[in-house]
Amino acid sequence: MDKTFALVIDATTEKIPEISALLGEEMQTCGFGSEMILDTQLAVEEAITNVINHGYKKTGGEIIVSSRISPERIEVQIMDTAPPFDPLSVPEPELDSTIEDRNIGGLGIFLIRQVMDEVSYRYEDGKNILSLTKKRIIGV
Repeated sequence: MDKTFALVIDATTEKIPEISALLGEEMQTCGFGSEMILDTQLAVEEAITNVINHGYKKTGGEIIVSSRISPERIEVQIMDTAPPFDPLSVPEPELDSTIEDRNIGGLGIFLIRQVMDEVSYRYEDGKNILSLTKKRIIGV
């Protein structure tokens, strides 16, 4: 049986540990390994931080975090009403460049793409909806 939850949080970084803890607990009960849990927590934390800092520009708002967890996968949706922005449109950073030559930003989205199995974005009914999926690998 799938486990689901949905939380409406204020767009402040103080709420991030609460979401991370809930994800960790629920994933652990479904048999996800610690590396998969940490990857998912990291991606969700980064996505929420981006909404707070860049979407709402630290002026407040609400973020809806919902999840469906099964023994095979976890799907997390992060929804907000900040101005439309597709994080997947951000080009991958030039990792071969030196720090001084590299453009600021973009590493968080790159990281999300690296640690999650599927990442998708859509803008619907005035909401940005970022979907993150991590598939469970048995024995990890």
